[in-house]
Amino acid sequence: AIREVLIPLPPVAEQLRIVNEIDNKLSYIKEISKDCGKISELIGVAKSKILELAISGKLVPQDPNDEPAIELLKRINPGFKPCDNSHYENLPFEVPDGWCWATLGSIGKWQSGATPSRMRKDYYGGDIPWLKTGDLNDWYITDIPEYITQQALNETSVKLNPAGSILIAMYGATIGKIGILTMPATTNQACCACISHNGIEQMYLFYYLLSHKEEFVRQGGGGAQPNISKEKIVETLIPIPPLSEQLRIIKAIEAIFNKIDNITAELS
Repeated sequence: AIREVLIPLPPVAEQLRIVNEIDNKLSYIKEISKDCGKISELIGVAKSKILELAISGKLVPQDPNDEPAIELLKRINPGFKPCDNSHYENLPFEVPDGWCWATLGSIGKWQSGATPSRMRKDYYGGDIPWLKTGDLNDWYITDIPEYITQQALNETSVKLNPAGSILIAMYGATIGKIGILTMPATTNQACCACISHNGIEQMYLFYYLLSHKEEFVRQGGGGAQPNISKEKIVETLIPIPPLSEQLRIIKAIEAIFNKIDNITAELS
């Protein structure tokens, strides 16, 4: 059957020209593929720069009519004390008027997870999602492959985090990775969860943690098992804009990221 296949046969000289042209085109494609890899790296850098501008007050203009962040935080928590220069000598950078510094622990409730004993088969295979740091994807968590039972939740130190909780990995190769729960779920001890937050939009907190990932990695450096503790997380400083500006920042980040993701999709 193969011997009977018809083949269009050009003159020998043209065959050589065709082969040379194909080789040239394939070399161009190879170079383009390399450039696409470089572009992907640049896209990652661009996103990091956008987040840096956002959390330093340089992505969107300030509105003097916005209620200062400190007034909102004091109204929610009358005992709130901002982290100004009278409390901290070396704040990371200057923030615009109307912003204030706070610790993550002062604006949110944080808790870590646990691993039920693997020796207890009755602790696994239930209907309660149990997340490990490898399940974190720096975005919304919609799939958690492992489950524990109600008995494990009742008898161990594992805690159920509500939907909307923001998670951050504290140990190992995944240190600094984050995610947002779309369903109630438990986690192992390598995860820390912010289960509630006051005076700060969920996505602003998410984008701040994303922007701070390299610093978390740096803090966790050293030793065979790099790690950051819950104590380090809650003591981390966060710049807080007025609530209205937080919403403008979120909208601006998402608009820019959508454009970047569309470019990335076209390159794949």
